[in-house]
Amino acid sequence: MDLQPSGRFLMEDFYYAGGLPAVLRRLGEAGRLPHPDALTANGATLWDNVKDAPSYNPEVIRDWDRPLVADGSIRILRGNLAPRGAVLKPSAATARLLRHRGRAVVFEDLDDYKARIADPELEVTADSVLVLKNCGPRGYPGMAEVGNMGLPPKLLARGVTDMVRISDARMSGTAYGTVVLHVAPEARAGGPLAVVREGDWIELDAETGRLHLDVGDAELADRLATWASQQQPDPADGSGYRKLYVEHVLQADLGCDFDFPVGGRGAGVPRHSH
Repeated sequence: MDLQPSGRFLMEDFYYAGGLPAVLRRLGEAGRLPHPDALTANGATLWDNVKDAPSYNPEVIRDWDRPLVADGSIRILRGNLAPRGAVLKPSAATARLLRHRGRAVVFEDLDDYKARIADPELEVTADSVLVLKNCGPRGYPGMAEVGNMGLPPKLLARGVTDMVRISDARMSGTAYGTVVLHVAPEARAGGPLAVVREGDWIELDAETGRLHLDVGDAELADRLATWASQQQPDPADGSGYRKLYVEHVLQADLGCDFDFPVGGRGAGVPRHSH
């Protein structure tokens, strides 16, 4: 599909081109529909519902053998900075930044970012890597949609339009930029993101799926041990739903669900409640 931010068209164009039924038909014709015989709410199978779906614009919803790009639009990154993975959208990124090495400019949380990003004295260049911590499932809490950090105004004034940005947060599906998201484990959970320091070198290689903090294993382990010994509970997490959430939410790589329903899906209701 040739949709923004990777393509030319809007979701409205997608609707008028045939929408999801047309996409499912294309997948089915290419043998890529995982469960075509699955029953749906109207009693017919998924394939029966979409096999004759019209497609009105082949530029918006393309044939399987005429893809928009050679590779997929999502890349999973791993490395010592994201042992359990992070997410990058190469189709919305700047090509020259998909392989990049730069020094970290670190923001400990969203408030720190807001307080410092517009400071004319902020030590940052176009080659820097902006790092935002403590915006993940536990850290925000709630894994806020703040990962596509705005660039420093002093660089925008010089014509800089993109930089590598890394966080444990998320961002809108329509956002642009070379933005690494969903770093797992998150900073609040003691992931390596928690101990990235100002000036550390960070390497991104989207082609190989690598996200690396250029710090030795021993030093990284020492930093993490020191970090863990210094942690103090947040009083705001001490009661109510927030306490339940922070203590039981899973990390991004596991879907940010609660941990206690795992393995219990489908359990029957033993009796009426009235």
